Amino acid sequence: MSTERTSSAGVDTVPLSVRAAASWSWRILLIAAAVAGFLWLLAALKTIVVPVAIALLLTILLAPVRRTLQRWHLGKGLATAISIIGLVVLVGGLVTLAGTSIVSGFQDLADQAVEGFRQFTTWLAEGPLKLDAEQLSEYGQQLQGSLVESSGIVSGALGAATTVGHVLVGALITLFCTIFFLLDGRTIWTWLVNLLPVRARENVHQAGRRGLVTLSAYVRTQILVAFVDAVGIGVGSVFFVPALALPIGILVFVGSFVPIIGAIVTGAIATAVVLVAKGWIAALIMLGIVLLVQQAESHILQPFLMGHAVSLHPVAVVLVVAAGSLAAGIIGALFAVPLAAVLNTVLLYFHGHDKFPELGTEDHVPLLRRRSQLPGTLLWSGRGSSQGATATGGTSGSTIDLTDPASPATDAGPAGENR
Repeated sequence: MSTERTSSAGVDTVPLSVRAAASWSWRILLIAAAVAGFLWLLAALKTIVVPVAIALLLTILLAPVRRTLQRWHLGKGLATAISIIGLVVLVGGLVTLAGTSIVSGFQDLADQAVEGFRQFTTWLAEGPLKLDAEQLSEYGQQLQGSLVESSGIVSGALGAATTVGHVLVGALITLFCTIFFLLDGRTIWTWLVNLLPVRARENVHQAGRRGLVTLSAYVRTQILVAFVDAVGIGVGSVFFVPALALPIGILVFVGSFVPIIGAIVTGAIATAVVLVAKGWIAALIMLGIVLLVQQAESHILQPFLMGHAVSLHPVAVVLVVAAGSLAAGIIGALFAVPLAAVLNTVLLYFHGHDKFPELGTEDHVPLLRRRSQLPGTLLWSGRGSSQGATATGGTSGSTIDLTDPASPATDAGPAGENR
C-alpha cells in the first residue's frame, strides 16, 4: 500500500506540461527515426528509385496521348507503343536538330556568364556604391568554394548514376516501368493497396487518387510554365545575343523545373551574358524582360493553371527545395516540390479535408480477402469496407485507369456485367 502511494506521489510531482512534452518527444523521435530510415533506403536504392519516379512522371505525360489514341479505336497496347515511340522520336529529333549549336553555345554561355558576374562585382566595388573590394572578393571566393563543394557532393551522390552501366540500367528501368504503368497501372495500384490492412485500404485508395491528380496538375503545369519561360527569355535574348538564344532558352527551360531558385539563377545568367555582349543598357533591358516573364508566370500562369491543385506557400516551396537539394543534390531539388505537394494532398485527406470533392468516392479498388470458413477461396470486394458488395469466382477488376483518377467507376463482375 505504501509503495503504491509513493509511486502515485512521484507521478503527481511531475507537472502535466513535462509529461505531455515527454510523450510528444519520444513520438517525434520515433517519427524522425522512421523518416531518416526511409530516406536512407531511398538513397541506397537511388539507381532504382529515380528511374521509377521518372517513369511515373512520363506516364502522367503520356496518359492523355494514349487515351486519345484509344478513342481513335486503337488497342491499348498499340496506343501505348505509339505514345512511347513518339516521345522518344520527338526528344531525339530536338536534340539532333539543336545538338551542334547547343554543344558549341554552352561553352560560350558559361564563359560570358562568368565574365558578366566579374564585371558586376567590379561595378559594386568601383561604382557609386563603393563596396569594400576585399569583402566582395572574399564573398566571391566563398561562393566559388561552396559551388565547388556542392558540385562535389552532387557528383558523389550521383557518381554511380553517371557511369555508362548505371545510365543504361536506369534507362531500361524507366522504359520498362513506363510501359507497364501505361498498360496495367490499375492492376499495380490494386496490388499495392491490397498489401495494407483491410480497414485502411479504402482511405489509402481515395487519398492516392487525389495525390495523383495533384501530381498530374503539377507536372503538366510546370512543363507549360517552363516552356513559356524559355520562349519568353529566349526570344528576348535573340535581340542581343542571337547565337546564344537557343542555349539560354534550353537552360531556362531546365532550370524552371526547380521552382523559384531555378528561375532566379537562369535569369541572372541570361542578364550577365547580355551584360558582357552589349553593355549595361542592354543588360537592364534584358533584366526587365526576365522580370516581366517571371511576373507573368507567377501572377497569371501559376494561379490560373495550377489553381488549388498544388497549394503550397512560397516559403514552403523554398524550404522544400533547399532541403531536397541538401539531401540529394539536383535530383532532390527537382523532385522535392511534387513530392511535398502530393504528401500535402494525401495528409489533408487523411485529416478530413478533401481538396478534390468532385472526384467522389464511387471508385473502389477490388479487395482481395480470404473466406474464414473456406480457406483458399478468394473473395473480391468492390468496396473498401468489409460491408461492401462482394462477388465470388473469377477475378473481378475495374476499368478505371490509374492515370485517370477522375474517370467514373465501372466495376465489372466476372461475366462483365456492372455491379
